[in-house]
Parts: sequence; structure tokens; C-alpha cells
Amino acid sequence: GYLAGILTTFAFLPQALRMIRTRQARDVSMTWAASMTAGVFLWLCYGVMKQSLPMISANGITLMLLFVILFVKIRDRGKHGS
Repeated sequence: GYLAGILTTFAFLPQALRMIRTRQARDVSMTWAASMTAGVFLWLCYGVMKQSLPMISANGITLMLLFVILFVKIRDRGKHGS
């Protein structure tokens, strides 16, 4: 559980860092960002219900990274109207 959580969580790190660095999110789909954020939030809730530390930690960190991606996407959308 921990290894799967580490691999899937850190898969989001390069994208979040790139978006912070470039300050743009043109190539990221809003539908993807919003649905991924909602899905990971639900996995986090499920992990809390199951009292599964691997699920809670992996999805909690992933959710924070997705909030960064979603924030930059929303801000970028406002600038470019796309």
C-alpha cells in the first residue's frame, strides 16, 4: 500500500512544480483537474473511514498537489479566458 501510494503521489509532483515554475496551466484540462481532485478527495475520505494510513497519507499529499494544480489552472483560466 505504501509503495503504490508513494509512486502515484509523486507522479503529480513534476506537474505541480512545473506549473508553479512556469505560472501557467494551458495544457492541463480543467475537467481532468477538477475530476481528479474530487476523486482523490473521495479516496481520502474512504481511507479515513477504513482507517488506512497508506490511503490517508498518499491521498492527503496527492490532494495538496492537486489543489496547487487546480489553483494555477483556475488562475490561468482567468488570465487567458480559456
